[in-house]
Amino acid sequence: MDLADASLVATAETLNQRRIFTLDRDFYIYRFRGNQSFEVVP
Repeated sequence: MDLADASLVATAETLNQRRIFTLDRDFYIYRFRGNQSFEVVP
């Protein structure tokens, strides 16, 4: 996880948003609040 990805994960958790708009495939393996996957919108 790089700084940009970590910033998006932290912001999504703070705003309680599971839906992420990104072209980065890494978000399929990152987890929201420990066990829920993000909903990636390409």
